[in-house]
Amino acid sequence: MAMQAKSVELFRLKNYIGGLWQETEKTAEVINPANGEVIATVPLSGKEEVERAVRQAKSAQKKWALVPAPRRAEVLYRTGVLLKERKEQLARLLTMENGKVLEEARGEVQEAIDMAFYMAGEGRRLFGQTTPAELPDKFAMSIRVPVGVVGIITPWNFPIAIASWKTFPALVAGNSVVWKPATETPIMAYEFAKIFEEAGLPPGVLNVVFGNGSTVGEALVRHPDVRAISFTGSNEIGRQIAAECGRLLKKVSLEMGGKNAVIVLEDADLDLAVDGIIWSAFGTSGQRCTACSRVIVHRKVKEALEEKLLMKIRELRVGNGLDETVKVGPIINRSSLEKVHRYVEIGKGEGAKLLTGGHVLTEGKLRDGTFYAPTVFTDVHPHMRIAREEIFGPVISILPVSSFEEAIEVNNSVSYGLSSGIFTKDVNRVFRAMRDIDTGIVYINAGTIGAEIHLPFGGTKGTGNGHRDSGIQTLDVFTEWRAVYVDYSGKLQRAQIDIE
Repeated sequence: MAMQAKSVELFRLKNYIGGLWQETEKTAEVINPANGEVIATVPLSGKEEVERAVRQAKSAQKKWALVPAPRRAEVLYRTGVLLKERKEQLARLLTMENGKVLEEARGEVQEAIDMAFYMAGEGRRLFGQTTPAELPDKFAMSIRVPVGVVGIITPWNFPIAIASWKTFPALVAGNSVVWKPATETPIMAYEFAKIFEEAGLPPGVLNVVFGNGSTVGEALVRHPDVRAISFTGSNEIGRQIAAECGRLLKKVSLEMGGKNAVIVLEDADLDLAVDGIIWSAFGTSGQRCTACSRVIVHRKVKEALEEKLLMKIRELRVGNGLDETVKVGPIINRSSLEKVHRYVEIGKGEGAKLLTGGHVLTEGKLRDGTFYAPTVFTDVHPHMRIAREEIFGPVISILPVSSFEEAIEVNNSVSYGLSSGIFTKDVNRVFRAMRDIDTGIVYINAGTIGAEIHLPFGGTKGTGNGHRDSGIQTLDVFTEWRAVYVDYSGKLQRAQIDIE
């Protein structure tokens, strides 16, 4: 049964600090990008709320860290069960505040469910290492210990999935969390916090402070008691956060976007390649850090690929994501819509050939939303801005190449390194691509999206700073390694010095 907008219009969201729901004086409206309706109000917090949240988190973390990890994991498991029970409700709310189509929203909630159960399993692992000591009657090992208070800053395009990548490993490792969600999509954070509360997470272990990045985000990054920051967002802001965290000697994990490509070689299954491109480029209206925005195609099959691509694009229905027949939803807001169109104009000015799209959609039911036509440029050169800069919208650039080697070179020529896909039937080229493509994620005969939670998520170059979300690798962000030596010889043994 479809959820009516009226039920959400009543939402007056509050911060969640120390287990209490707290109002603020300043608020902002939350807009449904599909129809322009106000669906909630969100707090615009200041430094005072951040200070209060960090204080509560610091106090709660000391007790939470003493809870055995398997018991901490039970809270995560219960959270996953509640997420699963409310999957459909959460998916509809997500579509209303974010705009992505309902099947994608369901997939995103499922990702949070999967992450809850996966990280709950880590409560019985969190493995360290044992190793032989170099002296007799001595034992050596390494163990993971929590960092302390963790600050997480999440974007609007995956408001619950990305939050789950960060909160679950942080919590199972014994940290407390202060979370600043995006103000465009705060309902998911509100619902997520309520579920954690219901699952039995102690007060203060998770705190949610809504507000702008320039106030709440900055205060969180600069707070001396916040010992780690996990951020997903723009390269520009990520660099600023990295600089500040470096100055303060605190841990920081950054995931900052991509300029991802699908390579289509002359021996590729073109129908499969087109399906992969369509899903990767226009899923979430291109508003994914893993979205395909470049298609690097061999000249021998370029025209055939373009023909098949245009046929598929004509079949796409754009509209409100709550309509099950819709495949492409709105852009998140007006400013993002204008940015996408500016890049389309830049592409025209650079001499790229526009094959389809290139305009804002305003007809009929689309007039009150923020919709952009699926857009394809061809004959794009690697040096063009539309081939190098992240647009974050439903825009594809087709770049022709003459060889596998040239395709790899063009793929690696951008400043980002998140995700790549390659379509070929040549197993030798497959293994060379796996070796030579400079991205953190590589898909063979698939598009650029579809990461699974038990593998590391992240990239190279301008995409991040070497850390990973998801997988067991994310635990390195939220733990410190501690070396432990146990000497049971009953005498002073000096390492290196007393070795004969």
